Amino acid sequence: MTDKEPHSELPIISITGVSKFFGDFQALADIDLAVNIGERIVICGPSGSGKSTLIRCINRLEAHQAGTIHVNGVELHQHMKDIDKVRSEVGMVFQQFNLFPHMTILENCTAGPMWVNKVPEAQARDIAMQYLERVNIPEQADKYPTQLSGGQQQRVAIARALCMNPKVMLFDEPTSALDPEMVAEVLDTMIDLAQSGMTMICVTHEMGFAKQVADRVIFMDEGRIVESAEPTQFFENPKTDRTRKFLSQVLVH
Repeated sequence: MTDKEPHSELPIISITGVSKFFGDFQALADIDLAVNIGERIVICGPSGSGKSTLIRCINRLEAHQAGTIHVNGVELHQHMKDIDKVRSEVGMVFQQFNLFPHMTILENCTAGPMWVNKVPEAQARDIAMQYLERVNIPEQADKYPTQLSGGQQQRVAIARALCMNPKVMLFDEPTSALDPEMVAEVLDTMIDLAQSGMTMICVTHEMGFAKQVADRVIFMDEGRIVESAEPTQFFENPKTDRTRKFLSQVLVH
């Protein structure tokens, strides 16, 4: 973690009083969260606590029913016509890599810039190769996803999101589907990205990553934010019994 001066800009993400229901089940309850430009936030909590639902609401993969969400000054709502523009500014990396299996790695990375941002093919290829270099797999450009390991596929997914030149990156448990030996290579890529100044929100149980990278760690339970603190405070002096119990279960002593 790096010490930072207070951010003077308006939050790039502002969430106020947000609730989300799936039928009668309340997945999110009155969530308030502001994320500043360049801030790295890790969200943790037990399964079913609303972590993934929260970040999916940030690019409107899920629609909230109450409260407001603003992304880069744009309010997300059911009548908005420019959701593709918002999504192009908010990169998303999923637990399952969600690559197009019938496309090569290079084609996976050029599709978004060409289709959404109308970038010419030659320029899109240059951008794709730049980011494949950044995640250390440029030699895989002409292969198909099934020819790559899980860790390599997840690094492609990160490169693909970066090709859209996003202002924010969302990670939804990006290492949970990987074999243990592949986790480190993906976390190393994410650490490099965090150190470059990218605004990041990451749902993960990788507490070592949280300690190393996060400016803030948020603990959620039963659809609510229970605790939010900088890492040293969060891990060494948690304020609630619920947080302490969770940490005792996930931290290796």
